[in-house]
Amino acid sequence: MNYINARVLKEAQVIMETGYTIREIAKMFHVSKSTVHKDLHERLLKIDKIKYKKVDDILKFHTDIRHIRGGESTRRKYQK
Repeated sequence: MNYINARVLKEAQVIMETGYTIREIAKMFHVSKSTVHKDLHERLLKIDKIKYKKVDDILKFHTDIRHIRGGESTRRKYQK
């Protein structure tokens, strides 16, 4: 298994265990958000379809609640 496949599987494991966002995973693995996105949307599908489905469900949930997180962030910004 090469380095990229190992990283993809580690990223998938982290998101399944913690529910972290793509941004948080990118910081953890010292790669860009676009790299994590490509890893979890394209590469993981080719490596492990079962994990891909689980990760995809988590990422869809993040997309569904993103407007709420953005609103909370704005509220905190203006409270200061």
